[in-house]
Amino acid sequence: MIRNSNLKAFIRPDSTPKGCAIMAKPLDPSEEERRKKLFEIAEELQRRTKKQAPEEGFRVVITGKGGVGKTTITALLARLLARDGYRVLAVDEDPQMNLAHALGIPKEIRDKIVPLNKNLDYIEEKTGARPGTNWGLYFSLTPDVRDVVDRFGVVGPDGVMLLVMGSVVQAAAGCLCPENALLDAVVKYINLRKGEIILMDTQAGLEHFGRALAKGFKQAVVLTEPTYNSVQVAVDAAKLARQLGIPYVHLVINKVKKDSQVEKVERILNELGFNDFTTKTIIPYDELVEEYDPEIEAILGNPDSPTYKKALELKEILLRYSGFL
Repeated sequence: MIRNSNLKAFIRPDSTPKGCAIMAKPLDPSEEERRKKLFEIAEELQRRTKKQAPEEGFRVVITGKGGVGKTTITALLARLLARDGYRVLAVDEDPQMNLAHALGIPKEIRDKIVPLNKNLDYIEEKTGARPGTNWGLYFSLTPDVRDVVDRFGVVGPDGVMLLVMGSVVQAAAGCLCPENALLDAVVKYINLRKGEIILMDTQAGLEHFGRALAKGFKQAVVLTEPTYNSVQVAVDAAKLARQLGIPYVHLVINKVKKDSQVEKVERILNELGFNDFTTKTIIPYDELVEEYDPEIEAILGNPDSPTYKKALELKEILLRYSGFL
């Protein structure tokens, strides 16, 4: 975190108290330019310090059917919020694990990332049992994972921190295993982290998190395409988010080519008997997304991109419902 104390060394030329005189020879142009740059840097540091997340931070889960654009939106939100000066932790829990690529982390670093659910040494270290072995009757259901981000977090562009969890086995499968014990502890620990924005890119269902989500994740972004199957998955996710106690559920209708598709989504929502969304955001079809998927640099570099514009809108919505604006 940037501290204001770092800025005390910068003194403006016009800040001398009245009645005092300073005898100094005029600065040469290069020194004057250097000092001007230092003042600009100091002002930028002060601006960013003011925008740091409050102590409690906020947490958002992003969900929806596979292929609807969850990872792209998660990456855009993470980069845009980080550029605003917030501390951002992006957590990849989607089975495809493409968030590192979307964030812009270089391939040579991505190739070395081992998701937590496959990190056998760490699982054994924390739970006392090694997956795939005859680990007996006892292992820790409450492992201490406070070091997980420091040890396995990867810093990406704009200072976004990435943690790749890997997919959690569905609770319905009845898996009482070291992997799930570890990942469950990680989710609970993430809920306790202070002063940062946490964005979690997940698979379609939220069942695997259980009540752990309700303790810290207060917003859900549910993405859908204008198709019946996609909307049905979105409705199921939204209902479950409400059941988990998440108060703000935002619907994003993505890849819209014409107004009639939005009307179609509304029809399906009414058919399914659920239209209880806090906000709705419509993202027009964007050729840049299809061309560069999963990378987002081209989108970030094009302010006219409809996806970029709507990601900015969604960022403001999340900040507003978190009480930051």
